[in-house]
Amino acid sequence: MTAHSDDTRFFGHPRGLATLFMTELWERFSYYGMRAILILFMTAPVAGGGLGFEVAKAGAIYGFYTSMVYLVSLPGGWVADRFLGQRRAVLYGGIVMALGNFSLMAQNIAFFYTGLGLIVIGTGLLKPNISVLVGQLYTPDDARRDAGFSIYYMGINIGAFLAPFACGWVGERIDWRLGMGLAGVGMTVGVIQYLLGGKHLGQAGLRPGGPAGPELKRRVLTGLAIAAVCLTFLALTVGLTAQMLSNALGFLLFATVAGFFAWMFFFADFTPVERKRMFAVGVLFLASCFFWSVFEQAGSTLNLFAQRNTNTEVLGFAFPASWFQSVNALFIIALAPVFAWLWVRLGAREPSSPAKFALGLLGAGGGFLLLVAGAQLAETGVRVSPLWLVGVYLLHTIGELCLSPVGLSAMTKLAPERITGLLMGVWFLSISVGNYLGGRMAALYETLTLSTLLGVVGGFGVAAALLLACFVKPIKGLMGGVK
Repeated sequence: MTAHSDDTRFFGHPRGLATLFMTELWERFSYYGMRAILILFMTAPVAGGGLGFEVAKAGAIYGFYTSMVYLVSLPGGWVADRFLGQRRAVLYGGIVMALGNFSLMAQNIAFFYTGLGLIVIGTGLLKPNISVLVGQLYTPDDARRDAGFSIYYMGINIGAFLAPFACGWVGERIDWRLGMGLAGVGMTVGVIQYLLGGKHLGQAGLRPGGPAGPELKRRVLTGLAIAAVCLTFLALTVGLTAQMLSNALGFLLFATVAGFFAWMFFFADFTPVERKRMFAVGVLFLASCFFWSVFEQAGSTLNLFAQRNTNTEVLGFAFPASWFQSVNALFIIALAPVFAWLWVRLGAREPSSPAKFALGLLGAGGGFLLLVAGAQLAETGVRVSPLWLVGVYLLHTIGELCLSPVGLSAMTKLAPERITGLLMGVWFLSISVGNYLGGRMAALYETLTLSTLLGVVGGFGVAAALLLACFVKPIKGLMGGVK
């Protein structure tokens, strides 16, 4: 671990934060640029350059893809801890992501699925490990840590803000596949920037925290080969459908969660303090799952609502529906510095991580409940004002700033140093579960009435917030002095 407690060259933070800030900016440009048009591309008619999928099938694929992106973060963190080190894992992940986006440009359905697979693998290597590198820029007791993660989070959202404007316009107005290719160009720029700025990271992430021995390496390679053969056999002989894959992923996700936490709670070699903290990680994990199951419907349910039920013309200017995907990021850019300042300003009165998580859930659920009235109006055949979605994204943004950067920071503080990459992978596993649940709910878009679907999702988020708020004090006790 390399901490730079005396380095204040980047807005009072270590200079290496600038390198990671820009890398994540371009990585998010790539990811959110493609995500902004993915479900629209899948449901667009073939004559219009789309894939012509039904909403139920597109929703299943969308949920499967976004879940896998974060599920693979768990082995991605482990691979960095044991084999690559965080520095190389981020580099390799960015390269694979770029290749995946370029694969989506091909006029072939096999390349479409291959491209999604490459993006999944690349994101799994990059996402957990770049967050670990951010944490390694600070000592454990550095008061700048939460503020540093908030600044880093602003970089994420600058990329997320720009991506739908660029990729959405190109995809919806010119050609869907060119929009995918533009996302790949963004990731390529990010990789180049990362290589040029790596000198500012010092020794952070250069070596694995717990290097694997020859026997473990042999077993891992053997397991990967067997898995590849089995998947190829199933694809060629069984004829896997989107629904089958989605159901299989659900089983895999919940089996992974159950198995991992059983190991962590009962079998892992932790000190008493570390074991208590792992129980706190488990509670925050569940809260994160609930939050992301609501929030991550932005690219599916809310994207379809924008395209089919919202007026996308302002002062005579007609804009692509995917541009709504930039609203959340715009609010993040505006409000992230405010929240970073607020947490530092509050000092000893700053809410604990569990309290912030409860506020986050309240914002996510409240946003969907707000849209229920707009959905009831849309059900009469009226295209509703864009302000309905703007209001939803404002509440979601407040919730996100209370939970997401705080969760990243909490994982780096609660995790024993020898498994920091693995614990960051656990954080992204919670997002994977949330994306899966959100994707399954989005598949009901044409089955339930809009107001019913949004009301159920919003009520689910608010109920989870109230439940968590009741247990803030005992959770703080499990965290062993970590805020």
